[in-house]
Amino acid sequence: MTPGGHAANEAPSMVRGPYRKGVQRRERIIRTAADVFGELGYLGGSLRAIADRVGASPATLIQYFGSKEGLLTAVLEDWTAQTKRSSMPEDVRGLAYFRQMRGLMEFHVEHRGRLELFITLAAEATNPGHPARDFIQQRYLTGRELWTGKLREAVEDGEIAPLTDAQIDAEIRTLVAVLDGLELQWLLGADIDLPDLVATYLDRAITRWTT
Repeated sequence: MTPGGHAANEAPSMVRGPYRKGVQRRERIIRTAADVFGELGYLGGSLRAIADRVGASPATLIQYFGSKEGLLTAVLEDWTAQTKRSSMPEDVRGLAYFRQMRGLMEFHVEHRGRLELFITLAAEATNPGHPARDFIQQRYLTGRELWTGKLREAVEDGEIAPLTDAQIDAEIRTLVAVLDGLELQWLLGADIDLPDLVATYLDRAITRWTT
């Protein structure tokens, strides 16, 4: 046997083939579950509904992920990995950071399913017992801390008028609420240009901050 655990004369493709198919099937289940959870929520999206879409049985899903909660964990991990490339560069200081938000909204428009999944789970996670509650809370906390730091940089660099910590916190929480609200309206079918509307709001907010 070779150090890798396979006979020396065994064709690598014969070994990798079944494993590769297993990985591909697992990824398909995760993406399908993300669609179902985005459409029906975690509570409404049953293992049966997910299994039917991938042409498998609920037992197969349990085999891969252990439980429905395990599948949700895999979905959230995949969501995090997929959305990292949409994140705005964090090395941009102050107001320039916020001016990138049009690009973030354009990404959401191009990847509606990922935004729908997050908004749906965020609404459900108001229930203290929801399995995604810690994940959603941490995402909001991390985002607010980052944006608060960027607004504080704008104050330090003299780009905007001085703001107290309480004022900065209020501005960022309001910004988060505005973005969530506009994204929800867009998901519900409102005839709005999401990137343009967010950019317009940011322009007005920056004008207010500078005066």
